[in-house]
Amino acid sequence: MAESTDYGVVFVTASSEQEAQAIANALVEAKLAACVSLLPIHSIYTWQGQIHKEQEWQLLIKTDLSKFPILSAKICELHSYQVPEIIALPIVAGSEPYLKWISEQVIPSAEF
Repeated sequence: MAESTDYGVVFVTASSEQEAQAIANALVEAKLAACVSLLPIHSIYTWQGQIHKEQEWQLLIKTDLSKFPILSAKICELHSYQVPEIIALPIVAGSEPYLKWISEQVIPSAEF
């Protein structure tokens, strides 16, 4: 296994499968993400002083973390939530071929 904190998984929740797919497609097409996995989830959270229980879609975005500011801005541009969840966790270890694949899929910084 290779160690690399250059890569990470960004978590984003979306209100519907359609919104999740639109965000995922835009990120992959823009080469800001190598892959986005979509999962249906049930969230319980506090918003504006009230507890909400909602069906949502979780996006697991595999990317080069140096792209986080651009990726985050793109998500905010496309997202329906006033304050979308956009959090990144570093990949501390991974298979070398997989990490290499991520780096080949995400556009180099020099091209932005």
